[in-house]
Amino acid sequence: MAKSIVQEFTKGLWNEIPPFRLVLGLCPVLGVTTTMKNGLGMGIATTFVLCCSNILVSALRNVIPAKVRIACFIIIIATFVTVVELLMQAFAYSLFLQLGMFIPLIVVNCIVLGRAEAFASKNNMILSLADGLGIGIGFTLSLGTLGAVREILGTGTFFGNALFGASFQPFGFMVQAPGAFVCLGLMLCLMNMVGNK
Repeated sequence: MAKSIVQEFTKGLWNEIPPFRLVLGLCPVLGVTTTMKNGLGMGIATTFVLCCSNILVSALRNVIPAKVRIACFIIIIATFVTVVELLMQAFAYSLFLQLGMFIPLIVVNCIVLGRAEAFASKNNMILSLADGLGIGIGFTLSLGTLGAVREILGTGTFFGNALFGASFQPFGFMVQAPGAFVCLGLMLCLMNMVGNK
């Protein structure tokens, strides 16, 4: 059992890391990763929703009728997204303003709904929590890394602190929408090269 829990947790950190291996959840990956702070904030919010919804879906898997399971999963996910949204408004308002509409969009994030359908509805609560936590941490690391690269190259800062001297000319393209695609593509290439070795 312990080996199975560790296996479910660690798969999301490399083998099934959402944006790079499963190529899922690309809307927030491309939309909010202009800074590392935004990437980490979105990743943590998604991880919270993923863990809580996985636990509840797993707990109710024998109660939810098969014909309405997707609708029930969406209601469960939407409940936790509302909790995250209210917590962010109360305790991290500036981050809430930065992430904007991407927070409510967690409800339809294919990672969260996919884990509920493919894993939590078929496994116990402990394995479902391990799965959600592993996938969530992998997603958070992905968003944070992409945000850090884009922030450093696009503005010359890291967590808002200047890294280079006054002569540094930021590559402003990196903090624009096309820069997100280029950066994601390069990181996918790097992940595949490392994975193949």
